[in-house]
Amino acid sequence: MRRFISYSLAVISISLLASCASMQDSKNVYFVAPADGATVTSPFMVKFGVTGMDLKPAGDATPNSGHHHLLINLASMPEGQSIPFNATHMHFGKAQSEAEIKLPPGKYTLTMQFGNKDHLSYGAPMSKSITVTVK
Repeated sequence: MRRFISYSLAVISISLLASCASMQDSKNVYFVAPADGATVTSPFMVKFGVTGMDLKPAGDATPNSGHHHLLINLASMPEGQSIPFNATHMHFGKAQSEAEIKLPPGKYTLTMQFGNKDHLSYGAPMSKSITVTVK
């Protein structure tokens, strides 16, 4: 009986650990629009999505929350790095989930980077890149 109880507790522990790991993996960001590889006309709408985290404005200290940033022709930022305020790092600190973007004609990499209340990056796991061509 003790063996059965020990075995059962081990199975339950492994199941709980797997569930926690899968919850961690379910945190991500994604582009609702435009689609990867899309051709768009400027200005165009960018719509952001996030799962596993709450969308909150800058300064809101709610745990597991943050807001979107759009990086133009840049890769994701390392976790904990401050996201600059400039033309290639657009901030959506009011917890916006969409924005009208104006870019001159050309091919672009758009990287969505989720950041915390202080505009610190959550790193590569909370980023997503797509390419678009602006006509």
